[in-house]
Amino acid sequence: YMKRELTLLRKSVWPLRELLSAMMRSETDLIKPPTRVYLRDVYDHTVQILDIIESFRDVVSGMLDIYLSSLSNKMNAAMKVLTVIATFFMPLGFIAGVYGMNFEHFPELKWAWAYPWGFWGLILASLTVMVYFFRKKKWL
Repeated sequence: YMKRELTLLRKSVWPLRELLSAMMRSETDLIKPPTRVYLRDVYDHTVQILDIIESFRDVVSGMLDIYLSSLSNKMNAAMKVLTVIATFFMPLGFIAGVYGMNFEHFPELKWAWAYPWGFWGLILASLTVMVYFFRKKKWL
């Protein structure tokens, strides 16, 4: 909003500068020499106002960049949490998918401890490796 207002203000003041410049350069007798001194002063003030407007536009642009950077950092932090959660559940879904298939000859079906050691052992091993890896990378 502020950037748009400053742009509109600049667009309003810029023609005034051009008008004053043209009036000072004109060779007409309508503008007397003492008036030219005042026109020069008004022209200088107009240039100063344009410089101030440009400075404010730069400040507003910088503030917008800081805000967008802060917003991006917050979104990155949220995405990091979601990525860690998704990474935890991916191997679990894969293991559950493999054990959920209907095979006629599944080697673990003949072993009494296949389900607790195979299924839960695989899940715990993968979670342990992921937690170790994430802590080593300082993501957790």
